[in-house]
Amino acid sequence: MSTEEVYNRIPMLRAERGVSRKELAAALGVHYQTVGYLERGEYSPSLHLALRIAEYFEVPMEVVFSLRPFPRLGSETK
Repeated sequence: MSTEEVYNRIPMLRAERGVSRKELAAALGVHYQTVGYLERGEYSPSLHLALRIAEYFEVPMEVVFSLRPFPRLGSETK
């Protein structure tokens, strides 16, 4: 594999819950810029941080992170 990109839904989860980057960062004990780096895919979290993010949003880690791009909302076939 040439790239080790990790995709995430952090911005969507934050928006759904009305949580700011600063609020999420404070809850996780990281700098708010770190949340921005995570959201833009410029930084891959450690396993520990990824688990804490999933726990914060009360969802399985696979809901937050993926090795493949997430389908756009509304594009799932029914």
